[in-house]
Amino acid sequence: MDTQRLVSLRAQKDHFFKTHSQSPLSAAQKQVFTGLSYFLPNPRLDLTVAVSVFEDRQDVTIQTTTGDTRWYRRYGAFEFNVGQAVARLTIYQTPHGYFLPFVDALAGTETYPAGRYLEPVALAEGQFHVDFNEAYNPYCAYGPQWSCPLTPAENRLSVAIMAGEKMPAGDWAALT
Repeated sequence: MDTQRLVSLRAQKDHFFKTHSQSPLSAAQKQVFTGLSYFLPNPRLDLTVAVSVFEDRQDVTIQTTTGDTRWYRRYGAFEFNVGQAVARLTIYQTPHGYFLPFVDALAGTETYPAGRYLEPVALAEGQFHVDFNEAYNPYCAYGPQWSCPLTPAENRLSVAIMAGEKMPAGDWAALT
């Protein structure tokens, strides 16, 4: 894990949220935005995982926060260790790449209740790079005008993933 790269990416994201016209924040939020909250970098959650590809890679609909649905293809699953526990997650395929929504045991207290997202990177021989330090909140965490896929039941974990973005916090977050 390259901690300096991660810190730089986080600073760039904060700058984008504060200044860019395509930021998910409202004008009022941008005025008082002080930055996103993150867990400290955790090299134990920067993983290369072997993915078991599903034989029947079926298309599924996933409901969004606004009641719409979106299509995804169930691609495969992987297992990984979090402390003494073994967790299992499903990766979905989209026309734009791979998608990994997940909810952890901290949802609603330290992490966004509807889940966080990752875009796993396919590597050679059925492996993927999954860096939970890059886990991020969907735009719907910042305001009700956004429509975001809800995390499917199969990706709701009973363990805490103490890496990546935390739940929005601060005066700016209260302005949604």
